[in-house]
Amino acid sequence: MTEIRNVEADLAQFRTRVLVAGLAVVFAFGLVAARMVYLQVTRHDDLLAQAESNRTAVLPVVPNRGQILDRHGRVLATNYSAYTLEITPSLVDDLDATIEALSGLVEIQPRDKRRFRKLLEESRQFDSLPIRTRLSDEEVARFTVQRYRFPGVEVRARLLRQYPNGEVASHVIGYIGRINQREKESIEDWPEDEQANYRGTEHIGKLGAEQSYERELHGVTGFERVETSAGGRAVRSLANIPATPGNTLVLSIDIQLQKLVEDMFGERRGALVAIDPRNGEVLAFVSKPTFDPNLFVEGIDTDNWKLLNESLEKPLLNRALRGTYPPGSTYKPFMALAALETGKRSAETVINDPGYWMFGNHRFRSHGDGGLGAVDMYRSIVKSSNVYYYSLANEMGVDAMHDFMEPLGFGQITGLDLRGEVRGVLPSQAWKRATYKRPEHQRWYAGETISLGIGQGYNNFTMLQLAHAMATLANGGTKHTPHVALAIENVLTRERSLLPAQETVNLGYKPENVRTVLRAMQGVTIEGTSTRVFAGAGYASGGKTGTAQAVTIGQKDRYDARKLEEHQRDHALYIAFAPVDNPRVAIAAVVENAGFGAAHAAPIARRVFDYLLLDQYPNPQDLAAVQRGEASAPIGTPLKASAMPWPPAPLASPATAP
Repeated sequence: MTEIRNVEADLAQFRTRVLVAGLAVVFAFGLVAARMVYLQVTRHDDLLAQAESNRTAVLPVVPNRGQILDRHGRVLATNYSAYTLEITPSLVDDLDATIEALSGLVEIQPRDKRRFRKLLEESRQFDSLPIRTRLSDEEVARFTVQRYRFPGVEVRARLLRQYPNGEVASHVIGYIGRINQREKESIEDWPEDEQANYRGTEHIGKLGAEQSYERELHGVTGFERVETSAGGRAVRSLANIPATPGNTLVLSIDIQLQKLVEDMFGERRGALVAIDPRNGEVLAFVSKPTFDPNLFVEGIDTDNWKLLNESLEKPLLNRALRGTYPPGSTYKPFMALAALETGKRSAETVINDPGYWMFGNHRFRSHGDGGLGAVDMYRSIVKSSNVYYYSLANEMGVDAMHDFMEPLGFGQITGLDLRGEVRGVLPSQAWKRATYKRPEHQRWYAGETISLGIGQGYNNFTMLQLAHAMATLANGGTKHTPHVALAIENVLTRERSLLPAQETVNLGYKPENVRTVLRAMQGVTIEGTSTRVFAGAGYASGGKTGTAQAVTIGQKDRYDARKLEEHQRDHALYIAFAPVDNPRVAIAAVVENAGFGAAHAAPIARRVFDYLLLDQYPNPQDLAAVQRGEASAPIGTPLKASAMPWPPAPLASPATAP
């Protein structure tokens, strides 16, 4: 039988299929339209930015670092342009083979390789690291011809930091170095805008003024937007916001005076700080021995680092800021002022000095076997009587001495604008309880107080603290915070703005008490221990010599430098101010293990005063005598300081890029 189809049913089924297919098509086009709206409208800005980022790249433009000048405008730190051969480790398959092949084109010494390895350990694989700096034009040309052989290796023209005076004032100027991992992690904690300002920056201040004034010296990072090819190469520049160079930092240091003092120390170790007591400006900040900061700019090689770090002379130690010493007899003027201010003694009080002082059964000696006889306050400073201050310390007690010395800055952070200052030790009963763990060691014994009066015992201070206290005393008890930065000069406008003045504190000393102590210190230079050194000076000054023990010598033993190792001998100290009627400079100096302050430290101070007050500079014969510790008053005719050339000798200029 023939099946008869139901036409109506077929049509209905067809229409249903067409409708479903039509709805599916409409739905599909709806999805496409919705997606287009989402992409073209909702995410337009985001996708446009992504497209732009695929087509363009934003490159940070690192600013030129600001210069550092001394108070007279002499350059202490600057920049120069040089070609640098750099390797990006992540783009190099065989690093050792690449370096070996590069050695055939440019000279790469073993120290360059060691420095590169050290940088590689401290950096990320995609950082560009220098294998050679200061390439000559010929070396650049040789590499450029063969560049295709070395993927991941580039020659770049960079601005490198230069310290034209080498080792002079290295501790106060500081240096810059490549940012290490610890510093990168620290930068991540900075505010977002400050982090952005360091994008692309590879170097940062590590020490001294370079570190303390990093923000002012760094400048403001700019950027350049460039169009890139598919291979990532820049095709053309689309937009550019130039970087703003760092500002110029002007220090209060006189670099010629600084070099003079460093030269006078010669091969000896020690420190000297010279401060203007009227405002706290640091005129010289010397730590000997020094080091060459240029070694650190592109990463110091292993050999040089080992020489500096393991040297018994400790050239990396900033002795003026971090070295602590017993003040010895330089402490006596401050003890005398404490006696007057607290009413423990008057200037006329007389103490018999038989050459020793007994405390119980213990004999504290003074001036060998002979004494000074009747001693009042003036004579106690001029002739440096130990007995006078043994007895004074016993009368005052350790806590009273601590409370008087603390406002003067002993054992305290002075607030100098360089990082890393140490406190030293100004002892008290509370200090001892906090320092020692065993109960028998925490107890303060009365006998421990006696030697504090002559600047020995637990007393340990920096030359900065001693100079700061001397400046405060010379200024009548008005204390200024010491500082090495004088002004910031805007690199664009050339306007110079003085740094904000620190708070001035008046310690409230009675003027007559201050005059009594300063008059006695003047007597030291007229009839006391530094008379020969200041003979014929064209100004009146005051001072106090000091000899501080580096190791303890038994009271029954006699000090004999010939029987001691060099590092066990006494330190030579001197504090001073000048001129007496209107002090313009205060000094604290120490020459380590040199012996008597009058023979080694005072002659250096004399010539600092001559330089600042009389425009005099020691002649070569006199300078050599000071270096040997064989000078007193200047020998021969001094030179005119303002006529001395600067720099003293021509310096070799590094190879530069045109």
